[in-house]
Amino acid sequence: MSKNESSPASDFIRNIVAEDVKNNKNGGRVATRFPPEPNGYLHIGHAKSICLNFGIATEYDGGTCNLRFDDTNPSKEEVEYVESIKDDVRWLGFDWENRLFYASDYFEQLYEYAVQLIKLGKAYVCSLNNEEIRKTRGTLTEPGIESPFRSRSVEENLALFERMRGGEFVDGAHVLRAKIDMASPNIVMRDPTLYRIRRVSHHRTGDNWCIYPMYDFAHCLSDSIEKITHSLCTLEFENNRELYDWILDALDVDCHPQQIEFARLNLNYTVLSKRKLVELVQGKHVSGWDDPRMPTISGLRRRGYTPESIRNFCERIGVARRDSTVDIALLEFSIREDLNKHAPRVMGILRPLKVVIDNFPEGTVEELDALNNPEDSAMGTRKIPFSRVLYIEQDDFMEDPPKKFFRLAPGREVRLRYAYYVTCVNVVKDGQTGRVVELHCTYDPDTRGGSSPNGRKVKATLHWVSAHHAVKAEARLYDHLFVKENPNEEKDMDFKTNLNPNSLKITPFLVEPSLADAVPGARYQFERLGYFCVDTVDSSPSALVFNRTVTLRDTWAKIKKKQ
Repeated sequence: MSKNESSPASDFIRNIVAEDVKNNKNGGRVATRFPPEPNGYLHIGHAKSICLNFGIATEYDGGTCNLRFDDTNPSKEEVEYVESIKDDVRWLGFDWENRLFYASDYFEQLYEYAVQLIKLGKAYVCSLNNEEIRKTRGTLTEPGIESPFRSRSVEENLALFERMRGGEFVDGAHVLRAKIDMASPNIVMRDPTLYRIRRVSHHRTGDNWCIYPMYDFAHCLSDSIEKITHSLCTLEFENNRELYDWILDALDVDCHPQQIEFARLNLNYTVLSKRKLVELVQGKHVSGWDDPRMPTISGLRRRGYTPESIRNFCERIGVARRDSTVDIALLEFSIREDLNKHAPRVMGILRPLKVVIDNFPEGTVEELDALNNPEDSAMGTRKIPFSRVLYIEQDDFMEDPPKKFFRLAPGREVRLRYAYYVTCVNVVKDGQTGRVVELHCTYDPDTRGGSSPNGRKVKATLHWVSAHHAVKAEARLYDHLFVKENPNEEKDMDFKTNLNPNSLKITPFLVEPSLADAVPGARYQFERLGYFCVDTVDSSPSALVFNRTVTLRDTWAKIKKKQ
């Protein structure tokens, strides 16, 4: 099998795979798999695993990657999760072709493997309950205690296991355990459970089964059945590798994949525990799995992230052997970098301040040319209307500006983007509050398009919209979901106490008329405000909703914060 030339930078896993191919291990084959549990939506950490498993497979001619659902715990699994996972993998740009599998495809075969272990004297039916098993497991410094049922005969174990399958016992009455070593320094190897009774209908097999294999038992054997060569998993399964190998060796299977562990993704200001994400959804702390504040792939997609940006992010963080925390700013950089190349530029106003151009003829509307993307002239231009009454951002005016504030102020001239130079000549205030409610300006007709006549220069360019032509919309401004960099830092405290009460701000939005027909999912750069995406759930032609994907850098905001 030859390696494709266009491959990402090497890492320790890719080096192992390359060496195996070079030595013709597994006949030179490369076969990986992505094995999600259908008990929730995928998040950005899963994206790293998807990119790794599918990516390595595509780097070799004839390489394959299976999508296999580990559906061995029906009490937490739903068809909704299965379909969402398929959508996410496709959206990220990967295709499993005809290689879609389920652990439930192998239930009968896994049962026969368990019977084989019993016949070999390497598994037994244990009648201790979960609490009793836990108490006899031992500790890191003390060995476990053997179950009083460990000495059951092969015949008795076979009969009991068959009756377990037949539905004769209630949940928890018996489990099937591997017979290994209760004094093993690796607690995982102290007679782990292989099967348990669970009277729950399965989303694929219905009520055909009332016993289900444990993950550790089903996973390694599913890998073997599918002839996987490299079983890639995160570091929390490092101790389980010994059990992975023990089961495959005990059964003397034809294919024994190699398990390799890599560091999982950790992001600051984020939780990536599926259990905690479920808590956020079920507790209605977010609007759902696809809430744009969630680190789920569907949430990131709804917020406006592109598959290219996530793939680039995963390539940037690389694959390491030890856990570390990645700054969420790197994820934000990846989407800025991608959208900067492809997103059309438009203008909108979040906090409008009325501006009247006194010397512009009343009732006149000029159509001005605006570049759709200065980074890509092939994206062409659009027409934007300019009239006597405009709106600018409130933050773009100060009556008594400090040093380094170069935007509009009394007597100061600035450029209006794609329009004219204007000078502030008068300020109108509210009589009761003293708040500035209206500016009066004059414009220079010789500066059409923002040109600089006679070498005259200004230090600021402001975005704006024509008051009469602006389209009313809604903006959803997102911030980090948690206020603490490490929401899990206090071990004895509920992580939800660190939720950011200001993670979502909903505000009216005035946008230029070219966006009147903006379609759900369309992405734009609103000049000087950030990158936005038309919401795919709540937006409609009569009520546009824009989700802010990520902000732009704001020079004045940085200066003000520093001061």
